[in-house]
Amino acid sequence: MILNKLTGILFTLAVIILTGILGYSTLEGWSLLESLYMTVITLSSVGFMEVHPLSNSGRVFTILMILCGSGVLIYGVSVITAFIVEGELTDVLRRKKMDTKIQALKDHYIVCGADQTGRYVIDELSKIQKDFIVIEKDPEKIRKLMQDNILCIEGDATHDAALRKAGIERARGFITALHSDAENVFVVITAKRLNPSLRVISKAVEEESEQKIRLVGADSVVMPNYIGGLRMVSELVRPSVVNFLDIMLRVKDRTIRVEEIDIPHGSAFNGKALEEAGILEREGVTIVALKDKKKDSYIFNPSRKTVLTGDHMLIAMGDVDSISEIAGMAAADAV
Repeated sequence: MILNKLTGILFTLAVIILTGILGYSTLEGWSLLESLYMTVITLSSVGFMEVHPLSNSGRVFTILMILCGSGVLIYGVSVITAFIVEGELTDVLRRKKMDTKIQALKDHYIVCGADQTGRYVIDELSKIQKDFIVIEKDPEKIRKLMQDNILCIEGDATHDAALRKAGIERARGFITALHSDAENVFVVITAKRLNPSLRVISKAVEEESEQKIRLVGADSVVMPNYIGGLRMVSELVRPSVVNFLDIMLRVKDRTIRVEEIDIPHGSAFNGKALEEAGILEREGVTIVALKDKKKDSYIFNPSRKTVLTGDHMLIAMGDVDSISEIAGMAAADAV
């Protein structure tokens, strides 16, 4: 917006200068250099001597030049002042810095939509310290995200350009939480076309839309109304469990979550029992289950004697930072 205003001001100023050169050269018969000099000192109100004495026509022309030129210059100064005072300059600099960070991201997550469901997605990704980018077309929401130092792109998530700018080819995961199911379907199609291996999670409002969204490529579909109904029943029949989960999700001094710890081939944990790996002694972390990645099956509350292999993934509950440290140890020596 501000760039368009400045461009318009510069264009108008150039037209006035060109008009001044042509006017003085035509009315007074001056050379181009003399006409340019007279135009510049007139517009800038410097007040140097005239190049040559002016005719009556030249004086009238000079009055018009002063009125028009001064008006444009005053307007230009007011726009630049507002640009600085109202924080738009800060926004431009922040935008430039943010674009540099976005270009450097890899294995990040992309969130489409910052309204309602999307806002909670953003909050959760921030709490668990994941790299992510938000695509939103509402300028006011973009401004709020930038003030919160959240990487974001103003654009339409249904357009290839916005997704490419968010680095979809380098992304690890993708969430679309737009207002309508039709929009989410289109975004899923676009995202999967640009990165077929991308894990895509979509929101669905209507139950009949779930199958359609899966058919176009979504790996998983979440229906907020369905989840909300389950939550209400849980509040009714198992309030203590719900209260525990709420405390886990909303504790202030640290972030408690259920997370995955992958055991890749070549990991330092490979071939070791859980008790030998030192994971069970880790304060603030509980191993809830062990997943066999080949069989896609789970062992809940695995034995201390369970030997870890590259086909395993641990499901842990506890402090996010502690779990991240264990995950780093598991991946440290992986080939």
